[in-house]
Amino acid sequence: MGLPSDPELLRFIAREEALAQTLRAFPGLTGAQLRDVLERAAAALAASPPRESLQARVREKRDAPAQPPAQLSLDVPAKRAETGAVPTRVRVYSDGAARGNPGPAGAGAVITDPEGKVLARLGKFLGAQTNNHAEYMGLIIGLERARELGVAQVDVFADSELMIRQLSGRYQVKSPTLKPLYDRARMLLGGFSRHTLTHVLRAQNAAADEMSNRAIDERM
Repeated sequence: MGLPSDPELLRFIAREEALAQTLRAFPGLTGAQLRDVLERAAAALAASPPRESLQARVREKRDAPAQPPAQLSLDVPAKRAETGAVPTRVRVYSDGAARGNPGPAGAGAVITDPEGKVLARLGKFLGAQTNNHAEYMGLIIGLERARELGVAQVDVFADSELMIRQLSGRYQVKSPTLKPLYDRARMLLGGFSRHTLTHVLRAQNAAADEMSNRAIDERM
C-alpha cells in the first residue's frame, strides 16, 4: 500500500487519533470540534491545486544528506539588543518539575540580562526522574547556554534550597545519582570568572517553572 495523500492522512487522524494533548492545551475545545477542523482542512486540501505529494516529500527527505540529530530541548531565544551584544553578566533562573517522585520530569531555565531582559528560555524533557534530578538539570542547561553566549559572570537563582546549599558547600551530596549532576554543575560554574548562588521563593522563579512544565507537557 502506498503512502496516503494529505487529505486522506488528515481524515485518518480525525477518525482514529485521540489528540489528547491538543485537547488538554485548549480546555474549551471538544473532540468533535477538533475532528471538524481536520475534516475542513482535508476538504480544503482536496479542493486546492495539486501540490507535491507526500511520497515525493518522503523520497526527498530520505535521499537528503544526513543531518546531526537535534538537541532534545526547547529553546525560545528572545531578541537581543539592537547592537547584538551579549552582556558580560547574566542571571540564570533554573527549575525542575517531576509529576511523581520519580515521574515524568522536565528541566527549565530562563536567562536574562541584569535589567531583566530575557535572552533565552530553555526546557528539556527528562523522562521519569526525581525532583532533585530535574532541579540540577534545569541549572545545567541554563549554565550551558550561558557559556555558549560567551558571558563571563552568572548569577544563579533557583527555588531548590537543597541544590543551592549543596553547590555552596553547606550540604554534602550523599545521593550517588545526584553526584554526577553536582559535579557537572560545579564544573560549569567554575568556567565563569564569577558566580553567585541565590535561593528564591517559587513565586520569584515562575518563568523557569513554566519552562520545566512546558518541557513535560510538550515532551521537548
